[in-house]
Amino acid sequence: MRKTNIWAWIILIVGILYFFVPLVATLDFSLRAEKDVYPSFEAFRTVFSDPEFYQNFGSSLGWSVLTIIFSTLLIVPTTYWVHYRLPNWRPAVEFVTLMPFVVPAVVLTFGLIRLYCCDPLPLISSPLLLIAGYMVLSFPYMFRAVDTGLRAIDVRTLTEAAQSLGAGWGTVLFQVIFPNLRVAILSGVFLTFAIVIGEFTFASLLSWPAFGPYMEYMGASRAYEPAALALISFTLTWGSTMIIQRIGRGRGGETQVAGTR
Repeated sequence: MRKTNIWAWIILIVGILYFFVPLVATLDFSLRAEKDVYPSFEAFRTVFSDPEFYQNFGSSLGWSVLTIIFSTLLIVPTTYWVHYRLPNWRPAVEFVTLMPFVVPAVVLTFGLIRLYCCDPLPLISSPLLLIAGYMVLSFPYMFRAVDTGLRAIDVRTLTEAAQSLGAGWGTVLFQVIFPNLRVAILSGVFLTFAIVIGEFTFASLLSWPAFGPYMEYMGASRAYEPAALALISFTLTWGSTMIIQRIGRGRGGETQVAGTR
């Protein structure tokens, strides 16, 4: 038992060092923007005074919110229906959601451009194409999170109990299934949010403002500002994720009762 505890502490310490040492090194480099001045916050001042920083990060926040909403409305009902009515189709649906791991984002982007650049659906100038691309990238994470959550509950019993009380399909889905999948959905939301905030290919090739292309531009034209931007990105991403998690925890007990009533 003592030997096991020692190895657990060793693994924990190695993991902490692996995670924090690069951040500390990045912070140290970002504080050397001015010669003979340490610490110098000139790199952070430059980033925060750039209006494009707020424009691009705000755009990515908007894209992430829309992607999360549409992905949730697509994945949750589909996965629920597969679990409830079509369990034999689950491997096929899982295979489809894994396609973004097989097909590169560049190929997906050019496929969308070629398909929707002209009639009958000219969407090349619409942000819907960007949101659709982000939704495809989020499929593996959202589906697995929701699928795991559905496996942890008795979908058939909850559905039949709600229907026996006169609930329609909309009530079953939004007042029974969704509340019981709150934690699972939030897991997929965190991953989707992180993906959209840092994604570069779709936003760049479709020519939409986003945080990923902005970071790439700064990295190609500046020295110290990209290090500061990386730290700011990390802090903002994790801060936003913690806010989402905090909102999701609100009134957790009441939600669970409402979902199983």
